[in-house]
Amino acid sequence: MGNLNPKTARRQKRHRRIRAQVSGTADKPRLSVYRSNKHMYAQLINDVTGETLVSASSLELKLDESLMDSAKSVGKTIAERGSKAGIDKVVFDRGGYNYTGRIETLAEAARANGLTF
Repeated sequence: MGNLNPKTARRQKRHRRIRAQVSGTADKPRLSVYRSNKHMYAQLINDVTGETLVSASSLELKLDESLMDSAKSVGKTIAERGSKAGIDKVVFDRGGYNYTGRIETLAEAARANGLTF
């Protein structure tokens, strides 16, 4: 873990525990979420082959909205791109973050736009 602050170290420890049980396949990829102070990132990952199938981020979408609105936009975009790629079922990887705020908003937007998890 190196020189991380204690909060980041605890999040990474939680994430490792989650990842021990959550894995994506070609049929049901993993929806991985990362949250920085300014942006949200989401990927649909096939862990069997180690490839990212679809990705979306507030940085790439060039959103100048509130953080919650940009999380909703990223959730909607990842669901739409997943649908185009033929993906409708995923397993959710919250990345060690609590399921509140931006993480919850992104997940609910993805569900509302066609992803099932």
